[in-house]
Amino acid sequence: MSNVFSFTGTVGRDAEVRYLPSGQAVLNVRVANNIGFGDKQQTLWITVVLWGKRAEGQLQNYLKKGQQVFVSGELTMREYQANDGSTRTSLEVNANILDLVGGRNAEGRRSEQQYPQGGRQNSSSSVREPASPQQGGGYDNFDAPYDDDIPF
Repeated sequence: MSNVFSFTGTVGRDAEVRYLPSGQAVLNVRVANNIGFGDKQQTLWITVVLWGKRAEGQLQNYLKKGQQVFVSGELTMREYQANDGSTRTSLEVNANILDLVGGRNAEGRRSEQQYPQGGRQNSSSSVREPASPQQGGGYDNFDAPYDDDIPF
């Protein structure tokens, strides 16, 4: 795939799963991404789409409003007719990777506390937690006595 778009953002509305007449599942979720800075900052709304088995899993239960996510996939631009008759465009990403990043969800609880042991949704969706720093006996402890009995 040569058209890869990766970004982090915040879920704007709870994810919803729909089924095509063929029976294939489609998960849609709207994600906000802030671009620019200062008074030039804009919010870019992107529709993220997952298809098939990835859409049928438990991921829908975790993609709630306020959840921070990392998304990577193929970017497409769609044109549609609005209710007022004007032509509008929307950005859509067919996601290959959708990771829950953390932060706080709409209820104000820490997101990491909701997910059982960082359970993996599929081969490309996961909850990643930061590695805990080593306590005590790290490799850079220069005050420890030097052991020169090297077995090779």
